[in-house]
Amino acid sequence: MKFPTHQWGRAQAQPSDTARFQAAANAQFELVGEEGFTYALLVVKDGAIVHERYGYGANAFYLQYSWSMAKSISHALVGILVGDGRLDPHAPAAVPEWQSSSDARRVITLEQLLRMSSGLAFREDYVDGEASDVIAMLTFNGRHDMGAFAASMPLLHDPGTFWSYSSGTTNIICRILRDAIGGGATGMLEFMRERLFEPIGMTSVLPKFDTSGTFVGSSYCLATPQDFARFGLLYLNDGRWGEQQVLPVGWAAHARSKTYEDKDQAYGAHWWLVPGKPWFYAGGYDGQRILIAPEKDMIVVRCGRTPVAQMPKVTSHLFDLIESY
Repeated sequence: MKFPTHQWGRAQAQPSDTARFQAAANAQFELVGEEGFTYALLVVKDGAIVHERYGYGANAFYLQYSWSMAKSISHALVGILVGDGRLDPHAPAAVPEWQSSSDARRVITLEQLLRMSSGLAFREDYVDGEASDVIAMLTFNGRHDMGAFAASMPLLHDPGTFWSYSSGTTNIICRILRDAIGGGATGMLEFMRERLFEPIGMTSVLPKFDTSGTFVGSSYCLATPQDFARFGLLYLNDGRWGEQQVLPVGWAAHARSKTYEDKDQAYGAHWWLVPGKPWFYAGGYDGQRILIAPEKDMIVVRCGRTPVAQMPKVTSHLFDLIESY
């Protein structure tokens, strides 16, 4: 396979069920009312783009918000440092606020943070602002040092015993990354570019940092849909890009090793899983998706604005795109 470091290859879509494929692709741009709308849809098969469409004024050069898809990028950055031997995911996390011998949080590991099972309190609520820790962190009193804000949260459960999705957890991880790399936001940006983005041709990426110099890896990393697809291709190929092993061997498998599952959702390590299928995805607010189907050698990228309550319809059509092959 030719890796699209500079330009994506193109191929004719050849689904086994053409009508199903086309209906699913069209449905993304036929949303009505509260269903929201789709800015971009890309389908990659066998390393080539087989379908690409934009709507509502967007185009191939229009930067899209990652929202929580940035969490999966944070997973990649941790993996690079683990591969370098600079971070041990199974050691207690290097969080200054937790180092007292009387602090029960001192035993929380980086692995538990990656799996959203630290046991820390954090209210991930985008509707009720008064009850939301994530809004306070991103927008109000926590915005200048998001990692410190999240690290100040009390322990509600024994580490490793309770799964709870938390954007604060990711920003604790990103502060650990900042300190391990050094150089503040400048050092972090150089590391991200040199070790992850440039090797795979993600030239459009615009990560955001808080005042303390921490990458807001919970939420803020803009890129074109084609660059989000490149990131997906990296994970589809076990972290390898051409002749270069960008991520440690097995780190992509780490992402999709199950931490939690119920009837509606499943989670690995900073990546979501699809119950009953071998698929995994980077997911973000308003229905951002990098959906990977390894057994089909496929990636589907969707960028848009759809409330969570309306996502089942959008998701079903994304699944149809894969299942039509």
